[in-house]
Amino acid sequence: MPDLTGAVWRKSTRSNNGGNCVEVADNLSAVVGLRDSKDPTGSTLTFAPNAWATFIQSIKQQPSQG
Repeated sequence: MPDLTGAVWRKSTRSNNGGNCVEVADNLSAVVGLRDSKDPTGSTLTFAPNAWATFIQSIKQQPSQG
């Protein structure tokens, strides 16, 4: 399990606070964390920073839905 000590968790600015949110911690140099905002002490997904950047870039290139 990667060390998430010092992680600063944040929700998307597009979150509507309906409770179905994820939080991301992308302030660490070696890992990006992703967790369910309703269960902050539960399981966390982790990604290499370059994999996370590729994922975000691919989302930004998708056509808008709605």
